[in-house]
Amino acid sequence: MPKPIKFVLAVLIGFVVWFVVATIANMLIRASLPGYAEAELATRFTLPMLLARLVVGAVSSVAAGLACALFARSILGAVKVLAAALVLFFVPVHYSLWTQFPLWYHAVFLVSLAPLVLVGARVTHRFAFGVRSAA
Repeated sequence: MPKPIKFVLAVLIGFVVWFVVATIANMLIRASLPGYAEAELATRFTLPMLLARLVVGAVSSVAAGLACALFARSILGAVKVLAAALVLFFVPVHYSLWTQFPLWYHAVFLVSLAPLVLVGARVTHRFAFGVRSAA
């Protein structure tokens, strides 16, 4: 497959994986946290609910980086483009929700998004591609 096509597909796969993982994890939160579904409709979350949402974002970001890196293999720039694309996508989303969540929530989500995508990619390269430790 030509590198430019593989690059674009890797970014798209990472993007899709982010939303699939987030959707499934959000369903699990709705099922396991009492009152979450009602709080979600009213956008009135308790601290544990906000933290659960941040964990969903973190897990989704790591999974997206992992999926992108697995598909791209040697195209390292794809993961960086995915990380930037996710940040660019979520900045306007969080801006539109600015008054509905505390400032710290927006800050944690947006600041951690790109680094966690890169962590997912790094995990992929370390374990899937046989990178050995110095020990």
